[in-house]
Amino acid sequence: MITGFSIATLVIFICSIAFVIHPLSVPIRLPYIGHKRVHLNLTSAPIFAIAVLWAAQCLGPTQIRDGIVGTDGVKPYNILILFFSLAYMAITLDITGVLQAAAFWVSNKGGSNGWKLYFYFYLMLTVLSVFLGNDPVILSGTAFLVYYTKVSELNPISWLMSEFAAANTASMVLFLGNPTNVVICEGFQVNNAAFTAYTILPFLACNVACFVALGFQFRNPKYLPRRLNVTSDLDVRAVLLDPQGAWVGSALLGSCLVVIIIVSFFHVDVWKISLPFAVTKFIYDLAWDHYRFVHQIPMLGITPRQRSASRDGRNTGGAAAEDDHSEDIVLQELKRHTTQPTAGEEPRQRNSTPTTDNPPPAPASETSLPPSISVPAQKSLALALANKRARLQAHFPTFFTALPRLPFALVPFAFSQFILIQGLAHQGWIDVFASWLRHATRGNPSSPFATIWIIGVLGIVLCNLSGTNIGATILLTKVTRAALLPPHTERAAAISLAVASNIGAVSFTFSASLAGLLWRSILKQNGIFIGQRTFAYWNTLPVVVMGAAGLAVVCAEMAVLR
Repeated sequence: MITGFSIATLVIFICSIAFVIHPLSVPIRLPYIGHKRVHLNLTSAPIFAIAVLWAAQCLGPTQIRDGIVGTDGVKPYNILILFFSLAYMAITLDITGVLQAAAFWVSNKGGSNGWKLYFYFYLMLTVLSVFLGNDPVILSGTAFLVYYTKVSELNPISWLMSEFAAANTASMVLFLGNPTNVVICEGFQVNNAAFTAYTILPFLACNVACFVALGFQFRNPKYLPRRLNVTSDLDVRAVLLDPQGAWVGSALLGSCLVVIIIVSFFHVDVWKISLPFAVTKFIYDLAWDHYRFVHQIPMLGITPRQRSASRDGRNTGGAAAEDDHSEDIVLQELKRHTTQPTAGEEPRQRNSTPTTDNPPPAPASETSLPPSISVPAQKSLALALANKRARLQAHFPTFFTALPRLPFALVPFAFSQFILIQGLAHQGWIDVFASWLRHATRGNPSSPFATIWIIGVLGIVLCNLSGTNIGATILLTKVTRAALLPPHTERAAAISLAVASNIGAVSFTFSASLAGLLWRSILKQNGIFIGQRTFAYWNTLPVVVMGAAGLAVVCAEMAVLR
């Protein structure tokens, strides 16, 4: 029964989503503190919504607990531990330079043929994203393509849109390629190996259709020139900064994937498998970095002398220095690779002089310590802490380079989404939406085909309107389960949702996925600004053809299985 509490819950839920899509900063004045700004965004808006709903008694401790512990077989903590375990292994593997080495190798194979290189890059990004997931590939691939297109004087939009589409589409193959896949497997009780068996054919259809669509809309030579200015092959070994770490990381990640697929037949929580592998990789990283530090072996391309100068002379050592040095190696090789390098222009603008539109924030030494400590003491303590951190970063660069790359914003956001949707269920909205789904099948719920298209199209649309594809997947999983569809139709809905939640990231808003927000932030750091309208314009054709091709293949699969 819909009540005033129910309506208030839905309205506040929608408002929180609106702030996720379009973040807002509100100035307020607080006693004894002064003027501050409250940011309503991906991290804070859902938490504020939960606080308001709790204060209004629209949800209670039971819904909050269920949103954290889980219901109906979906365990949020299981999903997050799994995701962070695999993300750490994939990111530390990327730090070794293996993804950039693969990009160099592909570039050499493509040579000076623009279309051939475009296809090879698309194929490489697809294969890497299947096994590593979309986030690590976007982290490394976006930066590389920015460097490559600027040094080669290419229009970056065609290459970057291709990379984004390939990475997100490929994440539907393995159940651990995307957090949404794990939600679907647990929510619909789909075996992890069976998930790949169901999604591999829709993925192939989407992948081919997407490349055809990209090739059609970027057919103008100003986007994809027929010939590129290339003078020599790139040195693949130059960017492989840690060959031993690459071998160990690949072996651990590959073994983890195999073991997870095997134990999925025995109904073991996947985090119990992924976490020990991640801990093993963490211990190896610390031990290997310590060994190289003690024996004065170069780490991530930086020699002991460079590391010491960075730490003691400028006091800017650690993760940022490691990143900058690896980027310099890439840039040097790319400039040697082309006949017309851009003289004096650096692709990244992270270290450039900041703009003066807003005053810089006050130093941490003056704002983060109690006022009872004198200014000289504050500066002395801050300097001591900075030096300690720099020493740790120089000693263990792998961990300190990986740490800021981990998607910590996913933790509060994911838990908040689970809690808010539990609130919708508590107020009866999930049952209402489930009845609408049953009605939409036109009285024939045993036929899966209408359900496939309804869930698929809704999934793509809601990725843009439900606060990333994670929120859309959680919501549609709950609604579909509550609709009590026949087993065959429910399985079809699950696979349709898997296709939609992954290709839905290649959509109309950056907030359709965390990968989209990450992608945009990397581009801004490197001086490339792609507007919301431009993003939607170039994604429209690929997502339409992928949706049609992928959902058509799901229909064919269900027809054969039935």
